[in-house]
Amino acid sequence: MTRLASSLVLMTVAGLMAGCTRATSAASRSVASTDATPLHDAAKQVNDVIVYDIFSPPQASRVYAYASIAAYEILRQSDSTYHTLAGQLNELTPVPARAAGAEISLPLAGVHAYMVVGRALTFSQARMDTLRKAMDERLRGDLSAAVFDRSIAYGDTVAKHVLAWAGKDHFKQRTGLAKYSVLREPGRWIPTPPAYMDAVEPNWGTLRPFTMDTANQFKPEPPYPFDSTKNSLFYKDMLEAQQVGVHLTEEQRAIAAFWDCNPFVMHVQGHTMFATKKMSPGGHWMGIVRLASHKADADITKSSEAYARTAIALADTFLSVWAEKYRSNVIRPETMINRYVDEAWTPLLQTPPFPEYVSGHSGISTASAVVLTKLFGDDFAFADSTEMEYGLPVRSYKSFEDAAKEAAISRLYGGIHYRHAIEQGQVQGRQVGEHVLAKVITRALPAVASAR
Repeated sequence: MTRLASSLVLMTVAGLMAGCTRATSAASRSVASTDATPLHDAAKQVNDVIVYDIFSPPQASRVYAYASIAAYEILRQSDSTYHTLAGQLNELTPVPARAAGAEISLPLAGVHAYMVVGRALTFSQARMDTLRKAMDERLRGDLSAAVFDRSIAYGDTVAKHVLAWAGKDHFKQRTGLAKYSVLREPGRWIPTPPAYMDAVEPNWGTLRPFTMDTANQFKPEPPYPFDSTKNSLFYKDMLEAQQVGVHLTEEQRAIAAFWDCNPFVMHVQGHTMFATKKMSPGGHWMGIVRLASHKADADITKSSEAYARTAIALADTFLSVWAEKYRSNVIRPETMINRYVDEAWTPLLQTPPFPEYVSGHSGISTASAVVLTKLFGDDFAFADSTEMEYGLPVRSYKSFEDAAKEAAISRLYGGIHYRHAIEQGQVQGRQVGEHVLAKVITRALPAVASAR
């Protein structure tokens, strides 16, 4: 059986044949380039704009997902072993086909589409326009004017298709739903110092998932019942967080700081209040995708696959954990400890403005590790330099699972989560990550051991 025939059989079995039967022949009319550097740079530039625009963690995950999918749907056309995500992701239809016989640069088209989608879903569009135009010119190289223009046009076409799909995910409708009302019942979340910010994205769980049936498909076990008596599970969980915070080691402080990933940290000095910006938890893991792709010497197509699969896992896990946060509506350690143990106690990290259960960072880190382990292996050691731009040193890990476990426990060290929420966040994230692996088939991948 020829390579083309084999590819078509695989895609027919998967029900993904539409728009893909010309992938191999069309690839011969593409300007070939395997260098992934422009895609990595585009991903970093979009992330920098997300930080500048102060996107919440779930909002940031939505941008990563749609931009990464747009790029992947173009770049996969260079290799018939990669499958389209159409028919696999909820309501995604095949992207428009390229004009037959017309030579284009798939790398230029794919990176351009990433930037166009990123621009549409962020606020600083003038900044994104400048970055996109510079990237387009960087990829122009020695392309003829006709090939350059066709590549840009095809990137725009695919971006428009993906943005039309994004426009139906109920993102806009969420703002018309009921606002969050603070409940003064014992054990319920209330805003925390220093800014006492309103609840972030209480209706995020209403958005259309990428692979799940609903955001409620993977519910964790219920949180411990609220109980302020000293022998209760809830009180013991709270007391552990308080005691850990009192007796932190320097290594625990370093771990908490490295995985803080708070996009909007408020600082109070007397009567003055100001904020500093950092990347979100999802942005940290998208940075790890870049690092892993570089170390593995992944070409632009494999790199786009890694971005897309990880971003999908991130987005669906954020939907899943956010639905639970506002379903269970659990009080944060800071509020609980100040009320029942020590009114002067403060956490090492600033308490985020949303309910405690479950730990979102634990969930999305575990889901990301599941996906990346499948792509790069279960013993993929790497040095994580993503936080260096915020003045933090490099940390090294034996595997993605190793990094995810440290990210999870960092929330206890930071004083912003109880252990039960961390552990159940890990369970929930693993469930979503494994679901994404089962639902999203980009190509045949080797089996890997799953670290538990």
